[in-house]
Amino acid sequence: MDAGSQRVLQYLTKVEEAAEDVLTTKQQIVDLDMKRNRNREALSALKHEMSDSEKVKVCFGDMFIKFPKSKTREMIQKDQEQLDKEINDLRRELKTKVNCLNEMQGNPELRGYSLSPLSADEIKAINSLLKR
Repeated sequence: MDAGSQRVLQYLTKVEEAAEDVLTTKQQIVDLDMKRNRNREALSALKHEMSDSEKVKVCFGDMFIKFPKSKTREMIQKDQEQLDKEINDLRRELKTKVNCLNEMQGNPELRGYSLSPLSADEIKAINSLLKR
């Protein structure tokens, strides 16, 4: 291969690796979101279907263990918080990866892609201004 062909091959390899990285991160987000939804369903079932004094069976790997309902709810809520943090971190990371991929491909940076939501304080301030 001549030098030009070698450079093109290296460029295409880098772009393909970056694209694969973006797809992998997206799939991780989907997988974590599915787990978060299952946890949400479990919390809802714990809230509505049983009394607080009962013990529930919780699956750990390939074992079921009886736990108090309140302890189970706490564990699931902690897991939810951890999943939320991981998903948000992956989404932030994904934005960087997509921008890097676009830059490699010579595409312009996506507009509005790096926006962040308003905080609760900012929403309260806007609402108070609109009420005037």
